[in-house]
Amino acid sequence: QVQLVESGGGLVQPGGSLRLSCAASGSIFSIDAMAWYRQAPGKQRDLIASITDDGSTNYADSVKGRFTISRDNAKNTAYLQMNSLKFEDTAVYYCNAGIREKKSPTWLVNAWGQGTQVTVSS
Repeated sequence: QVQLVESGGGLVQPGGSLRLSCAASGSIFSIDAMAWYRQAPGKQRDLIASITDDGSTNYADSVKGRFTISRDNAKNTAYLQMNSLKFEDTAVYYCNAGIREKKSPTWLVNAWGQGTQVTVSS
């Protein structure tokens, strides 16, 4: 069974930076796209950044120019570098990935992490 584990969240002042990590583990054959979502209290979970297996990226307008998604395929890990953080970036951040397991590489598992809290506050 595959698993995604996020880390790197915390409390930061406005204008500060954080780097989130998302590590996939288990019997992994390959990982397709990876993405970061966030969910603020009382709001829906929104896609903010995604990266394909060959490194093509897309961003939500709300984070474009401030956040950078990247991945290390050798480590099965995705990152989200967050700069110039704003109060409105406060949310639980979730990692998502399309993972193919060794036991059935033609089947794509839609995996989610448990989430990591990011709080931007002065």
